[in-house]
Amino acid sequence: MEPLHFQAVLELSSNNLWGAHFKVPPLVAATLSEAREDRRVVCRLNDRMEYQCALVPFGQGQLVITVNKKIQTQLKLREGSVLQVSLWPDESEYGLPMPEELKEVLEQDEEGNRIFHALTPGKIRTLLYLAGQPKSSDIRLRRSIAILDHLIQNNGKIDFKKLNQAMREQP
Repeated sequence: MEPLHFQAVLELSSNNLWGAHFKVPPLVAATLSEAREDRRVVCRLNDRMEYQCALVPFGQGQLVITVNKKIQTQLKLREGSVLQVSLWPDESEYGLPMPEELKEVLEQDEEGNRIFHALTPGKIRTLLYLAGQPKSSDIRLRRSIAILDHLIQNNGKIDFKKLNQAMREQP
């Protein structure tokens, strides 16, 4: 599918889950929802930045895309900024990049790999985000090991409080 292009205005969110968002026109949302059931898309803003995200329900059939603080800062966006948006279905396996360090750890542990891939797509994306967040490869590796250890010890059940503690305590 070719990218769908439109203009949108950055709005501040009134909830505590995210800071800002823009509305996706109904025709664009319908076209993308037909292309993929899970609403995962790739978003390009102002022809400068691409990121993987989801069409998020916002009430009364409206779908939005969130824009985190990091993206707002990098693109110098604020409330009311007009955005040039391009969207297309995210055809990637997970909906987020697989950090090399996590990939390596999964390849070395058959049981951990099996448990990881038995998780729901949303939990997998959350773990990919946690593992890939640090800038340092060493920290990404330590987080990846902590994540896999946690999954194995808890047979695939994730206790995020314990997982966060384990990631902090990793040597």
